[in-house]
Amino acid sequence: MELQLAADELKSVINRLKRAQGQIAGVINMIEQGRSCDEVVTQLAAASRALDRAGFAIIATGLEHCMAPENGEPEVDRDQMRARLEKLFLSLA
Repeated sequence: MELQLAADELKSVINRLKRAQGQIAGVINMIEQGRSCDEVVTQLAAASRALDRAGFAIIATGLEHCMAPENGEPEVDRDQMRARLEKLFLSLA
């Protein structure tokens, strides 16, 4: 049950990771085709950023669960909280 909940909440992270996977495959193809160093490094940097963003989103989602209100506390907007935490982590990158 908990695994399903995590998969639902992390759908955007999974999409980011799939995009990064495609970018990495593209980098491999570029190297095999002998493309320029500039092109390869640019594409590799984009894949690296995508992986970093996915990692920070996972961390932010985990913290969101830790910061969930206890019984009797007012409900917080989970999307806003997650976005705020993700933004904070991204500012450290």
